[in-house]
Amino acid sequence: MAPTNRSPFRRTLALMASAAILAHAGMNGVAYAQTAPETTAPGATAPAPATPETAAPAPTPPAPAAPEQTAPIQAAVPNTGPASVADLAEGLLDAVVNISTSQKVKDDEGAGPAPRAPDGSPFQEFFNDFFNKQQGNKGGNHNVSSLGSGFVIDPAGYIVTNNHVIEGADDIEINFANGSKLKAKLIGTDTKTDLSVLKVEPKTPLKSVKFGDSSEMRIGDWVMAIGNPFGFGGSVTVGIISGRGRNINAGPYDNFIQTDAAINKGNSGGPLFNMKGEVIGINTAIISPSGGSIGIGFSVPSELASGVVEQLRQYGETRRGWLGVRIQPVTDDIADSLGLDTAKGALVAGVIKGGPVDDGSIKAGDVILKFDGKTVSEMRDLPRVVAESTVGKEVDVVVLRDGKEQTVKVKLGRLEDSDQAAASGDSAPDGSQDDGVITPDPGENNDMDQPDSGDQPKPAPDAPDQHKGQVLPDAATPKNVLGLSLSLLSAETRKAFGIAESVDGVVVTEVTPGSASAEKGLKPGDVIVEVAQEFMKSPDAVAAKVQALKQEGRRNAQLMIASANGDLRFVAVPME
Repeated sequence: MAPTNRSPFRRTLALMASAAILAHAGMNGVAYAQTAPETTAPGATAPAPATPETAAPAPTPPAPAAPEQTAPIQAAVPNTGPASVADLAEGLLDAVVNISTSQKVKDDEGAGPAPRAPDGSPFQEFFNDFFNKQQGNKGGNHNVSSLGSGFVIDPAGYIVTNNHVIEGADDIEINFANGSKLKAKLIGTDTKTDLSVLKVEPKTPLKSVKFGDSSEMRIGDWVMAIGNPFGFGGSVTVGIISGRGRNINAGPYDNFIQTDAAINKGNSGGPLFNMKGEVIGINTAIISPSGGSIGIGFSVPSELASGVVEQLRQYGETRRGWLGVRIQPVTDDIADSLGLDTAKGALVAGVIKGGPVDDGSIKAGDVILKFDGKTVSEMRDLPRVVAESTVGKEVDVVVLRDGKEQTVKVKLGRLEDSDQAAASGDSAPDGSQDDGVITPDPGENNDMDQPDSGDQPKPAPDAPDQHKGQVLPDAATPKNVLGLSLSLLSAETRKAFGIAESVDGVVVTEVTPGSASAEKGLKPGDVIVEVAQEFMKSPDAVAAKVQALKQEGRRNAQLMIASANGDLRFVAVPME
């Protein structure tokens, strides 16, 4: 066969097409397969015809092929990024202010006694001379300044910020975006939510912003923070809501919004906006090992802040509802012992004498499931919803009692009125009223299953040695239940363990090491008041009730335990 000669024109055309394909691949970084109608070049072998069964209609003869068969190259479109928030920020910047405070501090504040050189030292004279002069200069004052943020909520000059921004300040100055400055006075402050309201006297109405509804915000929604980080006023940052309902142990009503919008020192008290320009949070805290933003910031939600701010404006103080009960968490074991399908609600461990529910409407052992129509998912929900309620309001409270849900009517008192109850000794032994509404069971940890490490009365010197297994005179044959040796309360047992006369029930005289009761923190001197919400009069009654619970298929026995001084807590002890 004679050799085939390729036309120079055709060879040049093939090289050009190859170069075009390579150039297109280089521009896009990835070469994509090109699909085009197949044509038969002159001199090439035509494909075999299809069989009749699969043959397609005869194609129309193709038009002459273009010089290049590659797809047209499109110009790259620049990426413009997410939508701009410039218009939104422009309308809000004038309502956000910088807050400058100063405080007079004594120069010798915190200073200890002046050091002295050892006797006989060659430098003793000079050393003592120097510090004597320093001591003579004591008593002077100097100013300590700090910066924070805030925002105007009323054109008349009301401004919201954090309490920790202005706390202890002798002088508060508001710096506005236009460069003007005004002195501010403190209208009211609330340490439990870390909020304060200030007032300035402007000559013309101020630009203001309003609160939105933070309860409508969802995780992933965009938010914008404006503030005064490190003294750089009018700084705008954007991020999303990273979490809701965060508890950072900052106060009794923790319900923070978590955001990754950059928040730094100086942002405290500034607003967190939704994309409508409404304040849905007040920037309060950050988590940062370095002191700068690492994308974990926390804001007080507007659903909590707006009510507090309004009370501070009207009264200069907060006026919170008060229920007057001690509560503890409902653990999985306690939920099982009560017949609850899941751990939920707040378990009432005690009722404050003289409080709003001292009339028997709510009892120790009740589990509060709903308050005024709001679900109590966990213990810490209850103090917040009670505090947000109006003083004197009658509300419906849904409780679980004796295995059944009941609705009771409660008229709320005022939190500040509870100070009298605290003075009478009905609050926690340490006098704590930190939760603002409900006094938690003192000295207990979160699951209430660990031993009470508080100040408990110690057994009298003539008490038997618990670790040697001795028993008290009245308990020669104590009942053994759940790893506990039980005895009737008598004058002797009260004296031996220092148990108050107000405490009644069955006393624990010994705890078997390694038993379930020991793991739950029970100890000699504890008094079993109730088992499964039934009062216990004798060790036999405890044993009978535990046996009945086993027959019902219960895995845990719920015990109401009284310490020697009468403080109550609930413990669920496994019966297996």
